[in-house]
Amino acid sequence: MTPSPLRRNYSVAAEHELLSWARDGDQRAFAELATQSAGKVRSVCARIVGDSQLAEDAMQNTFLAAWQNLSRFEARSRFSTWLCQIAHNASLVIAKRRTPEPTEKVPDRPGRARPPGTAETVADVHAVRWAIALLPPDFRAALVLREYGELTYAEIAEAQGVPLDTVKSRIARARQGLVALLDEGSGATANALLPRP
Repeated sequence: MTPSPLRRNYSVAAEHELLSWARDGDQRAFAELATQSAGKVRSVCARIVGDSQLAEDAMQNTFLAAWQNLSRFEARSRFSTWLCQIAHNASLVIAKRRTPEPTEKVPDRPGRARPPGTAETVADVHAVRWAIALLPPDFRAALVLREYGELTYAEIAEAQGVPLDTVKSRIARARQGLVALLDEGSGATANALLPRP
């Protein structure tokens, strides 16, 4: 028996319970699902769009589209994976409309003779964000979905509507582009700066 909305414990409910309740129109259950995935969605949107205000717009569009299309979620993957796919699409729409305004050169980064302190780490993060923003949107999106959204190559292929080999190529070329941009600007290697699952 499904508990009434007044008796539901949203914070400890399993994903499948929250989904069931949300599909029945329970907005609070959907809000809990959205809250649990918000960090990943925000990360995907911010890195694809490259602007915090526009990323917030993409994030709102993501959650609105997910709520409106909840009946289409087939539970073949985690809910957060599905949201990242929607975030990818919402972000690309915004990114392709926007004319990027990257800086002329990579931000200054201190030398690497000693272990990085906070200032160096912040500079590294800024340099990677700068380089990601310069990548073509489809390459940037594939890389972001893999590295920050933690999607599999198959999930990225589904999200982008392209063959698996195309995803592999886009990610490889995006990584090569990051390394080239960062090496050109300051001698950094992108692979060491990207998050790993």
